Amino acid sequence: MTAPIPRDIPDLPAVPRNAPILLPSAVPATAVMTPVRHPLTAAYRLLVALLAAAAVTVELLVGAPLRMLSYFSIQTGILLAVVMALSAQRAWAARRPLPSGVTGATLLYVTVGALVYHLLLDHSTPPFSMTDATRLPAPWHGQWTLLQVLHVALPLAALADWLLLTPPGRLHLRQAASWLLYPLAYLAFCLTRAELLAPGTPGRVLYPFLNAPDHGYRGVLANALLVGLAIYGLAVLLVALDHLRPNPVRRRAKTGFRLRPPVG
Repeated sequence: MTAPIPRDIPDLPAVPRNAPILLPSAVPATAVMTPVRHPLTAAYRLLVALLAAAAVTVELLVGAPLRMLSYFSIQTGILLAVVMALSAQRAWAARRPLPSGVTGATLLYVTVGALVYHLLLDHSTPPFSMTDATRLPAPWHGQWTLLQVLHVALPLAALADWLLLTPPGRLHLRQAASWLLYPLAYLAFCLTRAELLAPGTPGRVLYPFLNAPDHGYRGVLANALLVGLAIYGLAVLLVALDHLRPNPVRRRAKTGFRLRPPVG
């Protein structure tokens, strides 16, 4: 038995003419879609992190630890190991990816280290070495293998992760300028370190193009300016390619796989 309908229904208040317009708001994907774990992505990133950590550890054991930690490729190797380990944990636990500024900067620094080595150091005279070797290490020698891991294998692994496991369009042009802060700080560190160490100290000058006693500070700053402009150009190129490259997640969905939220 239902309740009787009242005879007098109170009037509803009139809607004001200048009522505020409700603006659409962005809804995070996790609010409408269940987070999905990506064990294969996590496993790949963990392997890259372990490879980077192993290469850095062996270099620290072979040479003087404080000197080894001063090299750009060693520092970027440590950064890559940390970022890949954190990204692996987030992919395994279905958490939000790391900020694009962090992952983009890591990819840029690892790529810069590889390009500087192959273009400026690999064929330098005297030969470049982290351990004061007087000649280039023979192919497949231990030191040669470590150099290839740091300057070939790890950059290619980071690039593959960016191309195949990271959705595009996350990098922004405004991030390119902020990515130059670390190379500028590293330049100041190298010059200050060379001034504090006594002349004749092994490894006083880490890189030949930053050798102030030979080139003078004007020549060193000119070389640093050219390298800095190249780094900024590479950063802009990475941002542009990030907005032009295809989405690997959508491509897998079109080929028959179930669409999953981006893993980042």
